[in-house]
Amino acid sequence: MKDHHKGIHHITVNGGDPRQNTEFYVRTLGMRLVKRSVNQDATDTYHFFYSNMEGAPGTNLSFFPWANVPRGQAGVGQAVIVSLTVPPQSKDFWKEHLAEENIEFETPKRFGRQTIRFKDPDGLQLELVPDEQAAELSGWDSNDIPAEHSIRGFRGTTLRLKDHRGTERVLKELFGFQQKDKEGKKRLYTTDAPIGGSLIIEESDGKFTAGGRGTVHHVAFRAKDKEEQEEMREKVLDFGLSPSPIVDRHWFHSLYFQSPGGVLFEIATDGPGFTVDEEPEKLGEHLVLAPWLESRREEIENQLPEINV
Repeated sequence: MKDHHKGIHHITVNGGDPRQNTEFYVRTLGMRLVKRSVNQDATDTYHFFYSNMEGAPGTNLSFFPWANVPRGQAGVGQAVIVSLTVPPQSKDFWKEHLAEENIEFETPKRFGRQTIRFKDPDGLQLELVPDEQAAELSGWDSNDIPAEHSIRGFRGTTLRLKDHRGTERVLKELFGFQQKDKEGKKRLYTTDAPIGGSLIIEESDGKFTAGGRGTVHHVAFRAKDKEEQEEMREKVLDFGLSPSPIVDRHWFHSLYFQSPGGVLFEIATDGPGFTVDEEPEKLGEHLVLAPWLESRREEIENQLPEINV
């Protein structure tokens, strides 16, 4: 087992049209589709995982693409920005690339870092954060984005909450985050993880979220293995929260709980990983089903639109 870092494992979003979704994340953003599967709780819908070259924990942005679901509205009680990390020398490349793709962007500064902020086709707020550590992580060399400029994984996410205190306790005592900085009503928390180790809480009296496409479904944090995951589940109970049973997702084990601020959190194990059922060089090329769904392959495939990536 490699050295384990606390931090974000993956972030899952409610997407829109699956063809548009893959077109944007694979071609426009140059991310690697490392797993093409289905929502295990609603098998008539895809589950896509976009990542860097390896598909390691901390790099996977995943989507349930619901073609006919109305667009949601990001608000209080939700993760409202997904921050992805790129090498520091790639800032100008991405500005030029987004302009060429006719994608409007802004360049706000947050906690001393210049970001590049834009939205995906369903309205999800994304930002690219130049980061020195990103240059040390493996890049995916796509047809559209060269590896030297490619997205490496998560910088983190931003939670918009009514009150930071309950969620702060969970972040600190369960996930190993520490408050590093404060700007107005925003607080920055970090871990030592080279990816997925940054999280911002933004306090707001605004409207609560309305779920739908373009909104974050849940934020997953890392557990080294099932043993640590079970210990973390006991701590969730100690907080007075209500964790789900541990669920086998085939590539990792998961448990879910509503955080004090209203955001759905997951604890996911680092392993066994995406290469448990595909060779590393073949990741994401074909529809992969968990073993217990394999007997229904024909029925499931007939419900899904064809994806050409």
